[in-house]
Amino acid sequence: MSGRRRVEVVEHLSEEELDEAQKADEAPLVRRLCFVKNLYAGDVLQEAASRVGVSQANSSRWAHAWNDGGVDGLRPSFGGGRPPKLSDEQFSDLCEILEEGQPWTPRAIHALIHDRYGVTYDPAHLSRKLRASGMHYAKPRPMDPRSPDDAEEILAERLSQALGEDDDESDEDDPVILGFFR
Repeated sequence: MSGRRRVEVVEHLSEEELDEAQKADEAPLVRRLCFVKNLYAGDVLQEAASRVGVSQANSSRWAHAWNDGGVDGLRPSFGGGRPPKLSDEQFSDLCEILEEGQPWTPRAIHALIHDRYGVTYDPAHLSRKLRASGMHYAKPRPMDPRSPDDAEEILAERLSQALGEDDDESDEDDPVILGFFR
């Protein structure tokens, strides 16, 4: 056995209608219609499959789907994946709670979700969901223990000196320096 199977193809559409159907916005459907067009041209399953880059098993499945249902039979029927653990309303409620009670640690967020809604999320997935809703984990920068107690006063004084807002006229010979100060 040579492994080259010819399949009987039901011609649901003429070649012109098939060309028109290939202009659809659905890339997976267009690829499958190209496969069917190759079968119309007389290719065996293996040749038609290799031209569009699919396996022999997929080509056989696509050929049967075409014969049974035409264009609608070829249209991918993805179920949409697993439903979310939290409804849209619950997730927006969670976001409001997180915004009100800041700051939160990732561990505290997971505990809140588990206690309030009874579900758990993988940490990476939860951070993706929060980023997608416009929230980001951030670590607040603690005060530097080496900074003096009057650091803000020193900064204001140096900044006014650098911008030339100081009342001392004796420092006019010093150049004005802009930058970051410690």
